[in-house]
Amino acid sequence: MKWSEFCIHTTNEAIEPISNILHESGASGVVIEDPQDMMKGQTDLGEIYELNPEDYPEEGVYVKAYLPMNSFLGETIEGIKQSINNLHEFGIDVGRNVVTLSEVQEEDWATAWKKYYKPVKISERITIMPTWEDYTPVSSDEIIIEMDPGMAFGTGTHPTTVLSIQALEQYLQKDDLVLDVGTGSGILSVASVLLGASHVHAFDLDDIAVKSTMINAELNGVENQVSAKLNNLLEGVEQEADLIVSNILAEIIVRFTDDAFKVVKPGGYFITCGIISGKKEMVLERLKSSGFDIVETNKMEDWISIIARKPESR
Repeated sequence: MKWSEFCIHTTNEAIEPISNILHESGASGVVIEDPQDMMKGQTDLGEIYELNPEDYPEEGVYVKAYLPMNSFLGETIEGIKQSINNLHEFGIDVGRNVVTLSEVQEEDWATAWKKYYKPVKISERITIMPTWEDYTPVSSDEIIIEMDPGMAFGTGTHPTTVLSIQALEQYLQKDDLVLDVGTGSGILSVASVLLGASHVHAFDLDDIAVKSTMINAELNGVENQVSAKLNNLLEGVEQEADLIVSNILAEIIVRFTDDAFKVVKPGGYFITCGIISGKKEMVLERLKSSGFDIVETNKMEDWISIIARKPESR
């Protein structure tokens, strides 16, 4: 089968919404080529990349999707372009927004993309490992999360995932009940259980995300402690939680801070990420107005995580 590679030159801020548009349009793979990955080299956490600088833009990022070449391809591409243009209405900067198309043979795509995904140590205790790689733990307390990136992957681990897991490692307590809002691949759900959570309820509007969460939970032997279902944020959720984690766009986070405050227990935490630096104050103000105290904020590249806490007395 022949595939069409759809490449959009955009911004870091637009990566996740554009990836969602591509998934919903039937993309059978998404690659994110970010020039900042070229500068990481070997970090304090042990990341090593072997990447070609010629594959990367001088500024912004490339988001590439793979679409089957069929009679509907033209209509699909036009629909994708329109949806990306509509992101301006949500205040999302899509940057250059330049689209290019090229033809790819299935056998080339099916194997070549794996060069982008290697084992990576993202925190003091956690290493993420793709299913096809061999990896030997370097310490007895190291936690290995085995992941199949399936239909979404990038050049290493995205800063929002790293920030989220580092926060979970610090604030999640043994036997906590966790809500993962906008679960995506399910990596935060899996990490929560491996860090000691008794159970995680994972929610997403994308059926692919729900299925991916359970696949990755099973890969890591935690499928009995993770429940994933289709749901719009915390709408209709009454389950009390010790901790809520949400790695989604700032514009989405501010829509459910009141609901998060209702369901998290007094003294419980709300970990939010997916926040571009320019949207930090908007999210902080919304969290405070819902009743949360701000515990700390952290930054990696241009991304922010916020850890908020529900006061004991309310």
